[in-house]
Amino acid sequence: MPTILETQGLSRSFHGFHAVSNVNLSVQEGSIHALIGPNGAGKTTCFNLLTRFIDATAGRIQFQGQDITRTPADAVARLGLVRSFQISAVFGQLSVFENVRLAVQRRRGHSMDWWRSDKALAVYDERTHELLAEASLSEWARHLAGELPYGRKRALELATTLALEPRVLLLDEPMAGMGAEDIAQAAALIRQAARGRTVLMVEHNLSVVADLCDRITVLARGEVLAEGDYATVSKDPRVVEAYLGHGHAGQRKHHTVAEPSHG
Repeated sequence: MPTILETQGLSRSFHGFHAVSNVNLSVQEGSIHALIGPNGAGKTTCFNLLTRFIDATAGRIQFQGQDITRTPADAVARLGLVRSFQISAVFGQLSVFENVRLAVQRRRGHSMDWWRSDKALAVYDERTHELLAEASLSEWARHLAGELPYGRKRALELATTLALEPRVLLLDEPMAGMGAEDIAQAAALIRQAARGRTVLMVEHNLSVVADLCDRITVLARGEVLAEGDYATVSKDPRVVEAYLGHGHAGQRKHHTVAEPSHG
């Protein structure tokens, strides 16, 4: 599979603190790739660098063979590198349908047409219904977004992100705050969203990572610690050390990072 997103020596320092240091990342087109690591490993900073929300101190970022290291964030999004955020962000007083339609309008350059009549906006309805179906939200279309259960609200965020027609979809902790039932639904939606797209996700739920992801990059203290499939990285002594710490030194050889749950 060709590489669609790549970094070389990517680094970011904040007043002498090295949040991300010399990260070489290669994401294959059509894959689901996870970025994992203990708290403070630099995962979200890495996301912010990739999507150009912050500037790199050093290194390069290439997307579809194009150097985007200094490309503005909005231009990067238009190229097809689109992200979600940890914090839920929907228009609570609009319906689910209106939220998604507004995102479709934004992609097509008419986001300020929200005040036009429903008849005038009907041109966006077909694509809106397609996205609602993809996110399993058709039955929620007329509900106010602010009244959705948490898991459905995250599904709505996914639908509005997909409306921007990403080539690479970056998901920042998509399972955060979810219960077991919502996690299963969200995992199914991500698997569906990955058809014809590339997904790069930061995720703490390692059972989800084990079940969903083709390849995993492990960060620790801002550096790449290991990379490979889950079976490989979960047994890497350096990864076990990063997650379990020195207090488990005598047990490390008997542990993986986490056993996936298929329940």
